[in-house]
Amino acid sequence: MTKTAIIAGQGALPAALADALKGAGVPYVTAEMEGFPADLPGETPIRFRVERLAVFLDHLADLGVSRVVFGGSMRRPRIDPELIDPRTATLVPRLLAALQKGDDVLLREVMAIFEDWDFEVAGASGIAPGLVPGPGILAGAPGEADRSDAARAAEIVAALGALDIGQGAVVAQGLCLATEALPGTDAMLGFVAATGVRLRPDPNGGKGVLYKAPKPGQDRRVDLPALGPATVRAVAEAGLAGIAWEAGGVITLEQDAMVAEAKRAGLFLWAREP
Repeated sequence: MTKTAIIAGQGALPAALADALKGAGVPYVTAEMEGFPADLPGETPIRFRVERLAVFLDHLADLGVSRVVFGGSMRRPRIDPELIDPRTATLVPRLLAALQKGDDVLLREVMAIFEDWDFEVAGASGIAPGLVPGPGILAGAPGEADRSDAARAAEIVAALGALDIGQGAVVAQGLCLATEALPGTDAMLGFVAATGVRLRPDPNGGKGVLYKAPKPGQDRRVDLPALGPATVRAVAEAGLAGIAWEAGGVITLEQDAMVAEAKRAGLFLWAREP
């Protein structure tokens, strides 16, 4: 049976992947980057540093790992040249070149390095398909204005993604109130909560929609956008009507809790056909 390593970032996704592997009876290990502790109750992750990446990859191979899956958010690490071992030194030019570019380029290079060590790189949707819902409405009912705003937001997110900038936008009454950048979804929704009401042309018109989708051409094995109960609460605090996302392209964490939060706040949750 394929032994899997979860390369864990922060957030709820690594634990959800661990639960899925346990439920399927698949042997696995967990690993976290030093300085970026993962939330993995009951697990003892292997810690690694980018400066000793080759050593870490060799260790995974020695443990019998043949497949890896990336889950959770990670910030770009600062590399300490004094800690780089000789074998990792051969990888540094590739990593440094990728670090100067967008997240998508960096993640592709990281996956390529893992593949150079003969690891299969799996996507979260392949490990836990239930986390990535297909088309349908999970809660509430988007109205005509909401559907129009979602369509406009999808166009904006596609344009942003083509420049490797972000995976989300908020649109109300056809106007883009905010787009996602490096600070993330929470920062975007916080801005909308503080300013959104004043930006809407018609106080009695559509409240607005948060829309999320992968970047065009993105390798969907890593860095899929994610939503969870905290996102639903933030959308409610921002005074929006609901959340739409690209069906089959967004991870939904704690889906039952998301639906309960949405119903409590009177929001819709819509996995929209691309």
